[in-house]
Amino acid sequence: MAIVLAGGEGKRLMPLTADRAKPAVPFGGIYRLIDFVLSNLANGHYLQIVVLTQYKNHSLDRHISRTWRLSAMLGNYVTPVPAQQRLGPHWFSGSADALLQNLNLVYDELPDHVIVFGADHIYRMDPRQMVEQHIDSGADVTVAAIRQPLSTSDQFGVIETDPTGRRITAFREKPKDAVGLPDSPGEIFASMGNYVFRTQAMIEAVREDALDSSSKHDLGGNIIPMMVKAGSAEVYDFKNNIVPGSTERDRGYWRDVGTLDAYYDAHMDLISPHPVFNLYNDRWPIYTGHDPLPPAKFVHNDGDRVGRAIDSLVSAGVIVSGGLALRSVLSPGVILHSHAHVEDSVLMGNVKVGRGAIVRRAIVDKNVVIPDGARIGFDLEEDRERFEVTKDGVVVIGKNEIIDR
Repeated sequence: MAIVLAGGEGKRLMPLTADRAKPAVPFGGIYRLIDFVLSNLANGHYLQIVVLTQYKNHSLDRHISRTWRLSAMLGNYVTPVPAQQRLGPHWFSGSADALLQNLNLVYDELPDHVIVFGADHIYRMDPRQMVEQHIDSGADVTVAAIRQPLSTSDQFGVIETDPTGRRITAFREKPKDAVGLPDSPGEIFASMGNYVFRTQAMIEAVREDALDSSSKHDLGGNIIPMMVKAGSAEVYDFKNNIVPGSTERDRGYWRDVGTLDAYYDAHMDLISPHPVFNLYNDRWPIYTGHDPLPPAKFVHNDGDRVGRAIDSLVSAGVIVSGGLALRSVLSPGVILHSHAHVEDSVLMGNVKVGRGAIVRRAIVDKNVVIPDGARIGFDLEEDRERFEVTKDGVVVIGKNEIIDR
């Protein structure tokens, strides 16, 4: 069975997470972040999936219930499971505690192995290949890892291995003195937050961890180091994962969108003519739900009043009415009025951009109305007085926010 950990608070994505759980944050126009991990599992034919939720889970539960309906007749399901305080009056105190409090779900299925994946990364992965390595190795746990430059080791949970490059000898959180890989001294293994456990080993580990009052009850911080110490942990090199339909350009792509700048950059990866991450791979589709919206429409061809979108993703229900979208993502229901100009931006559902308004390097959440003639992304000091502005200078406007000028 598969367990998706979707209980993160997502503080670093505020204000996008002010009204929703992090895995429910929209992405790429029509998707939610959680659609990527669920699509990987479904494409890999792992169809008994529970999603553990906790914070602001309403929109996430609604999306899963409406979108991810599998055949109950065949025993398949994607089920959101909120925190239930099954072991006492306390919520999940970490990812390991989340597993502990939901062991009843594991007992119901009695699987030989449990897949535990995170819910908020952008990537394609065939999980079958990782599971096959895990079973063949006989390890208690296998941890998926992506190669990153040695100089970035202080940004990741770093996996160190024996000379074979498979058996994990250390699992360290953001070290400044990391050691390079046996076959590539200039690289490290960064944990992707994806694990495959032998079921009984996982049960014993989370139970033991629960007895340790000094533990943070975290999979990466506590459970995996415990298993490494026992000599029963292996690494899975994401570089070896081959997804049907992938190209050399997008093979091995993985983004942790834990910050607003990373979230913005991941969108910019989508919109080039030959995108770094290709949404158009129909051999490994990303599934999601679709509202019954009409096709996108581009209207007016009158002098400089021309409806255009260039190097952009345009969703259903969009109307570009004499405006211009350049290198942008337009989500369902977005409207650009005459002479509006949107550049290098991400507009979420039902955003309206008024006549002559200019929006540059911005993330605009749902239902925001940009007034006629407004200028967003030009004077960052002025923007900071009203909105969130990221370290890299991206303006972020929250859901339903009122803009008066």
